[in-house]
Amino acid sequence: MIDWNVIVTVKEHTFEDACVYLERFGRVSSTDYYNVLAMEVAEIAEFLENLRKDLEEQTDVASLLSHVIPVSEKVDFETPSEFERKAGDILKKWAPEIKGKTFHVRVHRRGFRSKMSSEEEERLLGGQIYDTLQEAGAECEVDFDDPDAIVAVEILGKEAGLSLWTREDLDKYPFLGLD
Repeated sequence: MIDWNVIVTVKEHTFEDACVYLERFGRVSSTDYYNVLAMEVAEIAEFLENLRKDLEEQTDVASLLSHVIPVSEKVDFETPSEFERKAGDILKKWAPEIKGKTFHVRVHRRGFRSKMSSEEEERLLGGQIYDTLQEAGAECEVDFDDPDAIVAVEILGKEAGLSLWTREDLDKYPFLGLD
């Protein structure tokens, strides 16, 4: 498997142009999944800022990209239960950042078609965060309409990347396209 810390889905009929454009930010690799690219960038924050500026200055760039989702943690797994355990361990570490906030989990799954359901994984992982906070006596609430935070999970074959995004991040980087 290739090294990656960003997953990009490109719009229909823009694959080659998107690859050429994204190469200025880091190494771009095709994947086994339709219109999905994997990238490795040196610095996520710098990448996000540069891409944001490009999208503001070059409006045609937006016609290439559908979703751009950097990840801060990655796990390898062989089975859905192994994924759930490893992802759950990461989410428990992030629970304090969600304390007192509204949130939800968004899973984009590529692979494991008959073995995993994105919606079921969203419910399970969201439940793990909720239960962790409730056990600690902290408040939180699941909200799909206007959350304070979104946990993004990008599954690419037998690898998953996870990231936590605040309302401020979502406002600043609308190209994330988490929902």
